[in-house]
Amino acid sequence: MQDESLRLEDLLGRTKLVDENPGSINSVAIIGAGIMGQGIAHTIAAASIEVLVIEKDFLHLERAKQNLTDTIDREIKRWAITQSEKKSILSRIKWEMDLEKIKDYDLIIEAVDEDFNLKQRIFTELDSLAKKDTIFVSNTSTLSLTKLAELTGRPKKIIGMHFLNPVPKIPLVELVKCLYTSNETVEIVKAFAAKIGKTPVEVYEYPGFVTTRAIVPLLNEAMYILLEGVATAKDIDTAMRLGYNFQYGPLEMADMMGLDEVLAWMETLWKTLGEPRYRACPILRKLVRERKLGKKTGEGFYKYDEHGQTIY
Repeated sequence: MQDESLRLEDLLGRTKLVDENPGSINSVAIIGAGIMGQGIAHTIAAASIEVLVIEKDFLHLERAKQNLTDTIDREIKRWAITQSEKKSILSRIKWEMDLEKIKDYDLIIEAVDEDFNLKQRIFTELDSLAKKDTIFVSNTSTLSLTKLAELTGRPKKIIGMHFLNPVPKIPLVELVKCLYTSNETVEIVKAFAAKIGKTPVEVYEYPGFVTTRAIVPLLNEAMYILLEGVATAKDIDTAMRLGYNFQYGPLEMADMMGLDEVLAWMETLWKTLGEPRYRACPILRKLVRERKLGKKTGEGFYKYDEHGQTIY
């Protein structure tokens, strides 16, 4: 009887240790509610994890809320999710404009524009506010994580998670290790990635990592084909979708990513690697100057209606 009591006590003790696992991620804050921030919030909330989304002002916050609601409503129309799932997802997302709200969160994901100075300011402020064991994640696709880590007092807890758009549908995330990232941080974030339904691929810090470095020349070449009048945007995309079994053609893809973001990637890769294949096509620069940034503005290589559907 005494042995059974000891075994039971031992079992309860082990269970308690599992429940209090300090490495588990139970709450996530996201800085930036653009297309990527919305997609990341949607994905995490769908995995039954509480999410806080921070935006810089009320206008951007309300626009993000509406855009996310519209996106989920389109999924309901396609029978991809139900009304009850929508309600459950949105109930797990809090929306704020005050960075100080992040104090008690286990993981903070920065998902702002690809601007090093902006990310630098955010990481510095977050470091002064967050609890000491909080892991900081950047969704950067081209910038130096090591330089960002050096701005903080927690360089071992800095890591990149490069999500691809549309985040809820793409089952991949690149885990980017900077010079200081600890193995413990990598393991915790790998477990978190699996928890939200993503397959993590570990990469070392290098401009463009794997996915951005490989896709940018394809996008750029498709733009040059359009510029040279070889084929229309629609025919270029149809050729690549059907010929190579792509889900989206390269110009459709660029519009979804945001042409300003694509241009920022190209300029960073051109500057850091100096290779001609990353030098942005003039047609991309022209569209960005005209603020025709793709789906998010209603026009890019294609025109879009209020629901984000292509107008041919």
